[in-house]
Amino acid sequence: MGEKTSLQLGVVGALFLSVASSVSIVICNKALMSNLGFPFATTLTSWHLMVTFVTLHVALRFNFFENKPVDMKTVILFGILNGVSIGFLNLSLGFNSIGFYQMTKLAIIPFTVLLETIFLKKQFSRNIKLSLLILLLGVGIASITDLQLNFVGTILSLLAIVTTCVGQILTNTIQKRLNISSTQLLYQSAPFQAAILFVTGPLVDQFLTKKNVFAHKYSNVVMGFILLSCLIAVSVNFSTFLVIGKTSPVTYQVLGHLKTCLVLGFGYTLLHDPFTSRNIVGILVAIVGMGLYSYFCTHETKKKQFGDHSSIPQVKERDTSTPLLAGKDGYQDKENHESKKLSKDSLV
Repeated sequence: MGEKTSLQLGVVGALFLSVASSVSIVICNKALMSNLGFPFATTLTSWHLMVTFVTLHVALRFNFFENKPVDMKTVILFGILNGVSIGFLNLSLGFNSIGFYQMTKLAIIPFTVLLETIFLKKQFSRNIKLSLLILLLGVGIASITDLQLNFVGTILSLLAIVTTCVGQILTNTIQKRLNISSTQLLYQSAPFQAAILFVTGPLVDQFLTKKNVFAHKYSNVVMGFILLSCLIAVSVNFSTFLVIGKTSPVTYQVLGHLKTCLVLGFGYTLLHDPFTSRNIVGILVAIVGMGLYSYFCTHETKKKQFGDHSSIPQVKERDTSTPLLAGKDGYQDKENHESKKLSKDSLV
C-alpha cells in the first residue's frame, strides 16, 4: 500500500512539474521572442539541451543519480530522432499558418494511438477514445483560428507528426525495456539532440527568419532571458522524460493540451492577449475531455486490478491507458515495459 501511494505521489509530482515548468517557459520565451525580438527558436532549443546535459553531468558528479550505459546505437538514433522532430515542428510552424500548426499538434494524439495499436498491440477502450475526441475538439475550438494549406507545409507537418510520435513512444519503451530511469535516458541522449540542433538550428532559423543568430545584438536583458529560458528548460526536459516514462505518450499529449489551455488563460490574464467566448467554450470542452480521460483511465485501472486479483495467478499485464492522476506506469506492453503564439511546445 505504501509503495502504491509513493508511486501515485511520484506521478502527481511529475505531472505538476511538467505543467509548471512548461507554462513558465512559454511565458519566458514569449517575452524573449515577441517583446525582445529574439526569433531563433531552433537554436535556442539546442542551448536548452546543452544546459540540460551540463546540469545532469554536474548532478552525476555529485552522485544525485547513477549513470547506466545504454547501447550507443540506440542512444544516437533516439537522440537524432528527437532533435529532428523539433526541427520539423519549427519548420512546420514556419511554412504553415498558426491554425494549421495547431492542427498538426492535435493530430499527434490519434496518430500515437494508431501506432501503439498497430505495432505495440495496445488497446484503447471506446470511452478513452471518446474522451480524447472531446479533448481534441475543445482544444481545436480554443486555439485554431485559420487553416491555410500548402504542399510543403503539409509534408513538413506529416514528418513532424511521425517523428514526434515515434520519439515519444520510444521514450517510454526504452525506459521500460532497458530498465533505465528518465534521468539516465535524458543524460545519455541530450548531447546528441543538442548536437543535431546546434548544427542545423542556425540554418533553420536563418531560413525561417532571414536573420543570422550569430549577428544578433545580445543586450544584457536578452542574455538574461536566454539564461532563464535555459534553466527552466532543464526542468521541462527532465519532466517530459519523467512523465512519459511513468505514464505514456498519450497521457503526456493530454497533459500538453492542458498546458495549451493554461497558456491561453495566462496570456489573457497576464499578457492581455485577445480572448473571446470561443476560447472560453473551447477550454471548457477540453477540460471536460481531460476529466473524462482521467476518470475512465482510473476506472479501467481499478477494474483491471480487481480482475487480476480475482483470477488465477498469472503474469500480470499492465492497464492499457494511464490516468492523469492515477499513478500507474500506464498502458505498457506485456514485458512491463512541448515563443511564437503559445511559445510552442516544440521549443524544448
